Amino acid sequence: MGDVLSTHLDDARRQLISEKTGKILTEFLQFYEDQYGVALFNSMRHEIEGTGLPQAQLLWRKVPLDERIIFSGNLFQYQEDSKKWRNRFSLVPHNYGLVLYDNKVAYERQVPPRAVINSAGYKILTSVDQYLELVGNSLPGTTAKSGSTPILKCPTQFPLILWHPYARHYYFCMMTEAEQDKWQAVLQDCIRHCNNGIPEDSKVEGPAFTDAIRMYRQSKELYGTWEMLCGNEVQILSNLVMEELGPELKAELAPRLKGKPQERQRQWIQISDAVYRMVYEQAKARFEEVLAKVQQARPAMKAVIRTDMDQIITSKEHLASKIRAFILPKAEVCVRNHVQPYIPSILEALMVPTSQGFTEVRDVFFKEVTDMNLNVINEGGIDKLGEYMEKLSRLAFHPLKMHSCYEKMESLRLDGLQQRFDVSSTSVFKQRAQIHMREQMDNAVYTFETLLHQELGKGPTKEELCKSIQRVLERVLKKYDYDSSSVRKRFFREALLQISIPFLLRKLAPTCKSELPRFQELIFEDFARFILVENTYEEVVLQTVMKDILQAVKEAAVQRKHNLYRDSMVMHNSDPNLHLLAEGAPIDWSEEYSNSGGGGSPSPSPPEAATLLEKRRRAKQVVSVVQDEEAGMPFEAGPESPSPASPDSVTEIRGLLAQGLRAESPPLASPLPNGAPARESPQPEAAPEASSPPDSPLQHLSPGKAVDFGPPKPSDQETGEQVSSPSSHPALHTTTEDSAGVQTEF
Repeated sequence: MGDVLSTHLDDARRQLISEKTGKILTEFLQFYEDQYGVALFNSMRHEIEGTGLPQAQLLWRKVPLDERIIFSGNLFQYQEDSKKWRNRFSLVPHNYGLVLYDNKVAYERQVPPRAVINSAGYKILTSVDQYLELVGNSLPGTTAKSGSTPILKCPTQFPLILWHPYARHYYFCMMTEAEQDKWQAVLQDCIRHCNNGIPEDSKVEGPAFTDAIRMYRQSKELYGTWEMLCGNEVQILSNLVMEELGPELKAELAPRLKGKPQERQRQWIQISDAVYRMVYEQAKARFEEVLAKVQQARPAMKAVIRTDMDQIITSKEHLASKIRAFILPKAEVCVRNHVQPYIPSILEALMVPTSQGFTEVRDVFFKEVTDMNLNVINEGGIDKLGEYMEKLSRLAFHPLKMHSCYEKMESLRLDGLQQRFDVSSTSVFKQRAQIHMREQMDNAVYTFETLLHQELGKGPTKEELCKSIQRVLERVLKKYDYDSSSVRKRFFREALLQISIPFLLRKLAPTCKSELPRFQELIFEDFARFILVENTYEEVVLQTVMKDILQAVKEAAVQRKHNLYRDSMVMHNSDPNLHLLAEGAPIDWSEEYSNSGGGGSPSPSPPEAATLLEKRRRAKQVVSVVQDEEAGMPFEAGPESPSPASPDSVTEIRGLLAQGLRAESPPLASPLPNGAPARESPQPEAAPEASSPPDSPLQHLSPGKAVDFGPPKPSDQETGEQVSSPSSHPALHTTTEDSAGVQTEF
């Protein structure tokens, strides 16, 4: 490897790459500085004016489930230096960085890991043929002849390959198809989480960065979605540089590579990875420098905005009116002829798999709570509640149980529309919908936890506990139905805008873009950091198509098959004190309710109690969430369920529970499980369209003023792969925090 890099990446070429990278970064970072002032103004204006989004009914978890191992297990990894397959102990912590150790003993002794992989931008391939095709396409003219030795041989029929267009690749294999499916779900969860690397609670830096990326690419005549908008800011910036630098480098170096086709492919992968690392380090230093610069100027900008907010708004509205008068006739014709006819078909293509996915989330939540209720009854009441609630609290982060929800989005197709609207891939919409599913599942679980914890304060008996769990489940399902409808409608609107706006900008560019500089004189110099002509122009274009998109989504909500609430349906103060419950400390089910009623068991002495606490804390970190569940619960509904321990009382309770489930809490899909048609609750003095979806009748809806949708969900800063020196022995959480986004394995 060293010979390849020293031959093709000598000092002169490295210097040339550094200069080209610096030029691209300088150009982009100017866009970023410009967008930072606009994003700051928009954020402060939003704080003052607010929005009319519906109020979320479900609670959200303010303290994330940190210090949890999402998954752990063994797999085989291919070592490129020795060209051998090695068994590795692998685990996925709460930040979804895949950590590889020599074995489990090395992990337990806190030996530094072999690698910590940030999977942002990667794709999972499940066959060597898929991989060879991608590698062959990445370097034209290197297709191996039939019968020749491929670049990679897998010892089993069940490989999993992590492929990246610029960074190094990772090769794994499993012994069985079941293991392959399990690890594929886990790694796909890692990719989904790491791709969403810009914190959603970043109201200034995040929007400024994504808008700068869009503006920079549009300045290069690149419109439409971008598949490599993946990871944290530095990773995305590295992808942006490589998008421009990669083809130039490939054209220059590909003819100089020597050897057989597969050997040239291997050399190019090594060269591309080395260049990507160089670009990453340079981008990281430059971005941090500019970020510190704009953050230092932020207090002064905020002071100006607070003082002159009204004048800035007036100036921007005046500019918008002038631009609107100029482009409106052209934009309306373009929308009418090229966008409006296709909105219903795009919306339908989005709605079907998305609604199926959210329905599956509801069904999985319903099943897990119902199984837990039956298990609690048959396992001794509240004594087992803590154990099962501890597992339920992590349901949204269980890759295998959530897989049936996520896979519904895989059927999303925009056939015939992707080329027309320059949508390079549907993956951006799939992953966004899947992230919404995970958030809504966690919100439902957390709301259930909070309400049930309140009920437990009343000291219920076993029979009362069963009924309390059922009542709380029904309340949460109603809230979930409302929130999932609001989230889906917002997702549909955003997706339609993301598809149509770049298309309109590209269509209007030849006749409108060259005229924009003349509007610059309408902006006062003091406000030039907060008002940009290009941004205002895009807002005007957005307004021309927004009416059609809102109308299309509104009409879709009338169709009962999509299980959407109409805009006139507002759950107003359904639980006025619910959000106050979430202000308390997080519930520790394992500490509070596990073996709480042990019946005569002596309390452990203080030293023994400390030991038990330490063991329990360690178990949370070591035991895999998935492996906890693999054995299944002691009782799950099914033909092979074991008989309960005390049939007399439990059979009666189970019958009451099953009867209550059938009568009171139907699943989302229509018709209801008992065969009865879904009912709609009458609304006094409501508009004719004010009816609830057929799947979940609401009995306490009343019109009211919509308020803010609620605070953003907390998210981790994504980390990349970090190399640890053999002499250091950091704890697990230190190896995955604040590490670089490049991949290195030693």
